[in-house]
Amino acid sequence: MSARFPKAATPLGPRARIAVVVAAVLLLAGGSVGYVMHAEQRTKGRQTEADASFTLGGPALYFRDTAGGRVAHQPLTGARTGGTRTRGGPACDRFYASDDGALCLRARPGVLPKTYAIVLDGRLREKRRITVPGVPTRARVSDSGRMLSWTVFATGDSYATTSFSTRTAILDLRTGYLIKSMENIQLTIDGARYHAPDVNYWGVTFARDDNRFYATVSTKGRTYLVEGNMRDWTAKALRQNVECPSLSPDNTRLAFKKKVSDDAAAPWRLYVLDLRTMRETPLAEKHSVDDQAAWLDDGTLAYALPATDGPGSDIWTVPADGTGTPRVAVRGGSSPVAVAG
Repeated sequence: MSARFPKAATPLGPRARIAVVVAAVLLLAGGSVGYVMHAEQRTKGRQTEADASFTLGGPALYFRDTAGGRVAHQPLTGARTGGTRTRGGPACDRFYASDDGALCLRARPGVLPKTYAIVLDGRLREKRRITVPGVPTRARVSDSGRMLSWTVFATGDSYATTSFSTRTAILDLRTGYLIKSMENIQLTIDGARYHAPDVNYWGVTFARDDNRFYATVSTKGRTYLVEGNMRDWTAKALRQNVECPSLSPDNTRLAFKKKVSDDAAAPWRLYVLDLRTMRETPLAEKHSVDDQAAWLDDGTLAYALPATDGPGSDIWTVPADGTGTPRVAVRGGSSPVAVAG
């Protein structure tokens, strides 16, 4: 018995091929729309705003609680945290605050990643919402609450790789003026004006005068600490290999992460830079810290590290002078900030 083979398919004509392509596009589009609608329904199905009783007040350590992704707080006494965790804050992927207001970055679900930059008052009620393309990664508020800054990944999702691009914005709440991207700032490196298509900024931290600020700029495979001036809209590079600076409450030192290894799993170590002497001090935390550390007071820093017993992260603290021992302050938390109240 001879084997039987299926008949060869009849080639599709031009009109039939077009019809198949159109059907495939419609099917993919329908699937994408369905995914977006499903993701948005999931977001709408859970509470994202703060409970009426949850406000800014202290002294307390505020942070993003891994369980549910909403902001929580617990008592803060000097350099030590403890006591009962109070939940009920807004849903945020990144969070930072002053005594009178806060900034909440919330990832918006969808095929193309976007972020809501949500400005909150002292009762953590929404005052303004700005939608920006990208994935949320850094948030900062000046001590006065006037100046806000946020960074999103426009492409990529890790500072440990070279295939990322960031977009950093600054918002002045007093004037309402929004700088959507820092990339147009007049930058000086080694005493000369600098221009390059690969310039990226991230990790802004503000001084008490709401005019001076520090940030990281990267270009040509190098990172620099820059000091910026809001009035002149200028920035000058101070030194290399400084990322995610955080200015101390007394405005004399910067905490930052420094690249100490080419190992993508552990590239950074936490340091403190004295702005008067430009002397660097490595801190007692020897794990790689991929965070913009927060000062709890003039002697203590808080930061997030990956949790050792599951997904998410824990908040640790360490003395800012290079002494002492790191310790866990919050299990299941990130985005720490001290609020004096």
